[in-house]
Amino acid sequence: MVKAIRVHQPGGPDVLVMEEIDLPAPADDEVQIRHRAIGVNYIDIYRRSGAYPADYPFIPGHEGAGEVIAVGEKAKSFKVGERVAYVGALGGYSEARNIAADSVIHLPKAFSYEQGAAIMLKGLTAQYLLRRTFKVKKGHRVLVHAGAGGVGQILCQWASALGAKVIATVGSADKAKIAEEAGARHTILYREENFVERVRELTKGKLCDVVYDGVGRATFPDSLDCLKPFGMFVSFGSASGPIAAFDIGLLALKGSLYATRPSLFTHIARRRDYEAMMDDLVRAAKRGFVTFGEPARFPLAEAAKVHAALESRATSGSMVLIP
Repeated sequence: MVKAIRVHQPGGPDVLVMEEIDLPAPADDEVQIRHRAIGVNYIDIYRRSGAYPADYPFIPGHEGAGEVIAVGEKAKSFKVGERVAYVGALGGYSEARNIAADSVIHLPKAFSYEQGAAIMLKGLTAQYLLRRTFKVKKGHRVLVHAGAGGVGQILCQWASALGAKVIATVGSADKAKIAEEAGARHTILYREENFVERVRELTKGKLCDVVYDGVGRATFPDSLDCLKPFGMFVSFGSASGPIAAFDIGLLALKGSLYATRPSLFTHIARRRDYEAMMDDLVRAAKRGFVTFGEPARFPLAEAAKVHAALESRATSGSMVLIP
């Protein structure tokens, strides 16, 4: 028996219930991991609320880190006792779990369990956004919404290291300092300033090559007005709610723009892509392009409290749950 947080119906943080469940031996292609830390991400809120579908009851959580405690017969790449991390199927909010071996990587020695649990989804999201969806290069002008958030800080760091001029929107002066320390050249307090007007001022009318938007409804369609002709709008989250259907002709009207809604799980569907992306993320860390501090830690039993704080957009940086 292991303790786990389960969701029996869609709803608010109160539907996160701690229960004891049976944990069977891993299947042939699985490994069993004892969690040392579990990543918390906005996708967990989408799952809990019902915005993203799931079969009930389910255990939230798509990333974690720990040690291998059992190995399926066909999971030849792993041994009991090894340090590992993963991003994959639901089941993270638990003391231990089984997961497909293809979703698991060996955790580099330079990363703690807490860092490993916090960087898989966020770090790999930043990797595909910057290196695969739109390849940021020196001289590009980049707008990052929610620049003090977990993904936002990595985007600011990495894009700046690649030579881009980064503008970040944030919700407070304290968060502005966080985004600036992460590499943002300019910050915009979106609650006090019109971010479209400020982008025009800061770029002297040249606007941006790309907008990375994890906010959603509250920043669309205004984000399109921050893009130069042929610029790209990248929607990768919807913290303020999903973007409603819109007339695609709007993209032509605003400068023959590109718009995309990518997903990490599509990018890592092939193991070779997953490994290449992880290698690129580790190289970026070794070169100092990105740094991963220790995330805020909370007991697994306080998952509901953590969800409430994240959903209110009162947090910055990464958070992990400790079983």
